[in-house]
Amino acid sequence: MDEMFIRNRITELRLKKGVSEYKMSIDLGHSKSYVQSISSGRSLPSLSEFLYICEYLGVTPKGFFDKNIAEPILVQKVMNGICNLNEKDLTTLLGLIDRLTETKNK
Repeated sequence: MDEMFIRNRITELRLKKGVSEYKMSIDLGHSKSYVQSISSGRSLPSLSEFLYICEYLGVTPKGFFDKNIAEPILVQKVMNGICNLNEKDLTTLLGLIDRLTETKNK
């Protein structure tokens, strides 16, 4: 992991969320060039700002750093929805996931 990964990942997730650097900067309570300064490599967010950026983007810090998760925003939304399911629904969902994974691997 390096600074370039952090900058690129913020840009990638920001684009997937469909917000401009300007809007994200303002939404985070900073000057209009805050996110642009991160993207360009002039600065990096503090730890507390990084956690707020993750929250804004809808990902956990783990999801942010996991290179194997292609769609961390969607995965987090799914995880949030799963938390409220009962055992029967979770079992049904697991069967569907197994079937989709099996089909994909063929």
